[in-house]
Amino acid sequence: MYPRIIIDRNKYRYNIRTLTNLCHRHGISMMAVTKVFCADKGLTDILKEERVDYIADSRVKNLEKISTTIPKVLLRLVSIHEVESVINNVDISLNSELSVIRALNEAGRKYNKRHGIILMMDIGDLREGIFYWENLKKIMDEVLKFDYIDLKGVGTNLTCFGGIIPTKDTLSKLLDITEKIESTYSIALDIVSGGNSSHLHLLHKDIHIDKINNLRIGEAAVLGRETAYGDRMENLYHDVFTLEADIIEYKLKPSLPEGDIGMDAFGKTPSFVDLGVIHRAILAIGKQDVDFRELIPLDKNIRLLGSSSDHVIIGIMNEADNYKVGDVIKFHLTYGSLLSLMTSPYVEKVYV
Repeated sequence: MYPRIIIDRNKYRYNIRTLTNLCHRHGISMMAVTKVFCADKGLTDILKEERVDYIADSRVKNLEKISTTIPKVLLRLVSIHEVESVINNVDISLNSELSVIRALNEAGRKYNKRHGIILMMDIGDLREGIFYWENLKKIMDEVLKFDYIDLKGVGTNLTCFGGIIPTKDTLSKLLDITEKIESTYSIALDIVSGGNSSHLHLLHKDIHIDKINNLRIGEAAVLGRETAYGDRMENLYHDVFTLEADIIEYKLKPSLPEGDIGMDAFGKTPSFVDLGVIHRAILAIGKQDVDFRELIPLDKNIRLLGSSSDHVIIGIMNEADNYKVGDVIKFHLTYGSLLSLMTSPYVEKVYV
């Protein structure tokens, strides 16, 4: 049935093994991130078989369904409304709010379970994290008193919101914070998590930042690229996932609509480029499943024209009439398109 995503388990396993080895050579543990494929069992089983250091996800519900002895890490900051679920299903969580950590401690006491936390530091990307030492010290003074909370370490996030690239200068802020914590409180932090797949460009240049001993890797494993500059990593597979969608209409039509143009089904006023009369195909997939702008057709003669709730419209930009109704069009994916397609219940997932 179509649409469907073809998932190559062997290529994913190879990428995971290669990235784990790369991190370990630099003395870095790896949190293998499962959120982009919704912790699908066919791929999380590989992580368990490969004995990755940690399994990480942004959604508690995804972590709930993973049965493993490998430590499970919640990447998105904990919602105060889900602390009991976190205590019962997660080993370590990322945090920046004292009130939430206090609630985790209370839930830990209720269920007699200790919980590990990583305090997130904002060093310039302006997504999550504690800003400046004065704010951190107030939180640290309280956290170390909690009897069901184990402070595992500190971490930061870069590139995801502000696009700030991991560099030695930027990451030195995280090192300064680490050293201040350890010297002020006479403790040693187990984890200093230096970011995500955007950090890999440093490892490939053999640049190791002292004290950083953990990375949270998702995109590199599924798409074979680092995310600081978007470069493909030559020693990884880039086609673990392939989207296949079938043609449900194929006709010769003008590229400009006829009549006065108003709003489309989503309240936007569309605009069009005059390409003349072209072969146009409608695919049985739409905005409910994916943003068509995030699809990369394998056939270079295909131009993505637009979409509605349930349709993607493409143009065949050569003179030959190469396609017919029922033919399947294949696409490579971006991180955004993979995320939405794996989340859509209308897209079949097929393992090879």
